[in-house]
Amino acid sequence: MGLGGCIILIGVGAILTFATDWDMEGVNLNLVGVILMIVGLIGVTTFSSIARRRRVVVPPTTPVVEEDPNRPGYRDGYGG
Repeated sequence: MGLGGCIILIGVGAILTFATDWDMEGVNLNLVGVILMIVGLIGVTTFSSIARRRRVVVPPTTPVVEEDPNRPGYRDGYGG
């Protein structure tokens, strides 16, 4: 479930809890709404922690170039 699905769960839960006055026999819609909001919040926190771990960037290493002492050329900086 992505971030959008979690936000939808929170929204549906809030609607069931705060914006409805339906009565169903054997089902407490306020409790169902609270459960949906809690599941949505758990999903958002899980998604954000996973996304944060993915963003960790390891800086590239710079290759070390060693000069060959037997190579002819600029040994003293002015030419061979």
